[in-house]
Amino acid sequence: MNMKPGLRLPILAAACAALFAGSAFAQTPPPAAAPAAAPAAAPAAPEPDWTFASNIGIYSQYVFRGISQTNEKPAVQGGFDISHKSGFYVGTWLSNVSWLSDCQCGVSNSLEWDMYGGYKWDLGHDFVWDNGFLYYFYPGSYPGGFTSPNTTEFYTALNWKMLQLKWSIGLGDKTFGIPNSSGSNYIEGNVNWDVVEKVNDYIGKVTLIGHVGHQAFHNNNDYSYTDWKGGVAVDLSGYTVGLYGTGTNAKSAFYTNSYGKDLGNGQFVAYVQKSF
Repeated sequence: MNMKPGLRLPILAAACAALFAGSAFAQTPPPAAAPAAAPAAAPAAPEPDWTFASNIGIYSQYVFRGISQTNEKPAVQGGFDISHKSGFYVGTWLSNVSWLSDCQCGVSNSLEWDMYGGYKWDLGHDFVWDNGFLYYFYPGSYPGGFTSPNTTEFYTALNWKMLQLKWSIGLGDKTFGIPNSSGSNYIEGNVNWDVVEKVNDYIGKVTLIGHVGHQAFHNNNDYSYTDWKGGVAVDLSGYTVGLYGTGTNAKSAFYTNSYGKDLGNGQFVAYVQKSF
């Protein structure tokens, strides 16, 4: 407390000092109250029992296991699936195709309609084991004696973070229309590496894509081949924009259509996809 100059006289100074000291202390405001504790964070919303997801995309062409399904022409694709938090899921997916009608042998087909279902086990340490069935349906009209291309496969996949190892086996004896092909299977390794989580408000995640697989047709080894793929996908304002290249070592004599195109040749695919 600062003393006024007039209060420095002997005796009176002491008395006034005591008086003013008591007054000053009486008027000193109490210390400010401690700030209130920040409110506790709201509890996380519980995981829903069921989840619905869908997507639609436009592709420069549809390439399946390294083979063009649309004669190197554009494709519109989309699908949806429903999953339960226990791990069970079902879904469907569709795309235009032309590989069957391109044979110019009386086939009228322009659609691939896939239906699938399975179960995913969380094994811990980021490992997920996925098992299920997938049915490839090609509706249309076919001439008498034409082998149906409709195919059912069982698949099993082990996923760990960005990596996947998957094996699929045909359950019939006419895998994708190739007769006497019981036990035909496809093994593949895939990587989807998110190298950037977010660039700015418009450019989001950047993902590098890699793939190698081998399609084995039992009793029809001339149709067997290995394929590979590499590319990049970028999230742009809620859309996924991607570009990848593919290639195979498939024998031209068995994968060249009636238009003279070798569908197993190296291909490039650009696409825009929206997920909901």
